[in-house]
Amino acid sequence: MTPRGKLALGFGFGIYVAAWAFGSQPLYPVAVGLMLAVAFAWGWVRLAVGPAELRREAGRGGEEEGDDVEVDLLLRLDGRVPPPGVTIVERIAKVGERRSLLERRGGDLLGGYVLEALPRGRYVLEEATAVVEDPFGLQRQLVPLRAAGTILVYPRLVELDRLFSESGAHAQDGRRLLLRRPSGFDLHSVREYEQGESLRKVHWRTTARRGQLMVKELEDAPRDEVAVLLDGDASAVVGESFDVQVRAAGSLLHAHARRGRRAVLIVNAAAAESHRVHSDAGDWQGALEVLASVEPTAKTPVTALLGREGNSAVRALELAIVTARLAPGLTDRLIQRALGRRAVSIVYVDAASFGPKGRGRPEPELLRLQAAGVAVAIVRRGDDLATVLSARPAEEALRA
Repeated sequence: MTPRGKLALGFGFGIYVAAWAFGSQPLYPVAVGLMLAVAFAWGWVRLAVGPAELRREAGRGGEEEGDDVEVDLLLRLDGRVPPPGVTIVERIAKVGERRSLLERRGGDLLGGYVLEALPRGRYVLEEATAVVEDPFGLQRQLVPLRAAGTILVYPRLVELDRLFSESGAHAQDGRRLLLRRPSGFDLHSVREYEQGESLRKVHWRTTARRGQLMVKELEDAPRDEVAVLLDGDASAVVGESFDVQVRAAGSLLHAHARRGRRAVLIVNAAAAESHRVHSDAGDWQGALEVLASVEPTAKTPVTALLGREGNSAVRALELAIVTARLAPGLTDRLIQRALGRRAVSIVYVDAASFGPKGRGRPEPELLRLQAAGVAVAIVRRGDDLATVLSARPAEEALRA
């Protein structure tokens, strides 16, 4: 019973007592009418409640950040009488509570709402309840519903016909990367050195630990042509800078997928994950879902990720890093890779430009990277992402 119902019941009882005390016959019908209205509302709501099933349809699919998402609701409530009125109360992660008044159409109850200009992310339905109430608000009953459903809002990617890493000195001497064989040799195990073997096969780290020569056992293994590494360093996030990182990483990955190149998306986050993409068809959708839900939760710097043996980022023929922080040692590691004639590029998102001052200090490490032959693209707030990732010279970006 609602507070209004309790008040009406108490008021009716009070009028009845007053009518009896003062012998006022006209007050009896008023008192009885109020109490009967509360009893009728109680019975109607009780009979209307039964097994309930809620169906939700959120959006048309493929919503991108900034889009409005329409949510349609259909409730089937199997009570013995038609419900007087039903409101659906839902709690959605990152959004909060939404209330929808349903209307009867045929045998079903229909309603809905619009989530306006949603940012990129995964929005999970945490709780859903049907509130059955009489028209006067005298009686109310809550019916818990099965909370199941997720809304995915994807990043707004840009289409790239060419990449900044393929221009000028970074064009791989005119060779077509598509002709490279995506395979190589991986460390399988270590064993004792045998007389006559080349010292190039010595695994020095294990040799130093055991005090005797140990050599590497190698096996042929397929490699991904391109690895796109998205750095989710939480300490570097300012405003929507991480969303820009996600757009940049997704745009690069999609550009390679459209060319039919074997690629892998690697996310440096609290729960590190990777997703391989061989085309822009079925497996691309899985990568897009990763990009939609990724959050900046990394607890270790990207340098540590690149230092792990057998990591997909290390094994790839070409490495593209999207980061907002040049962690200690990262520059040296990338320069070392470039000097080994292994393709590497970096998209640096100037997170400070997304703050109140609007611009960060120039990073001297970026000049070091460029001088070593590492392709560099710098993204600042307000920049056109397609222009920067296509072919904007790094020298121009550093002077801007």
